[in-house]
Amino acid sequence: MFFLNDVPFTFDDLPVGYLYDQEIVREAYSNKDYSVEDIYKGSNYLILENCHPCFDDIEILNPENLPEEIQSFYNGEEDLLR
Repeated sequence: MFFLNDVPFTFDDLPVGYLYDQEIVREAYSNKDYSVEDIYKGSNYLILENCHPCFDDIEILNPENLPEEIQSFYNGEEDLLR
């Protein structure tokens, strides 16, 4: 799941093998459930507000918390994720 200020806007499917990993299953059960409709509404809201990370430049307040695979898209001079 991907969130922007607690608004869900997209997700990645897990490979089938991950569904049998007990640690991942426990983690999933300990978190809130989201429906496809929740993600659809969150994504549409972010699009309407011109702040959807897939379509708009986003100001990053805490870049040190970005996952390593995302940091290459971060422009530290302007504090924007592109």
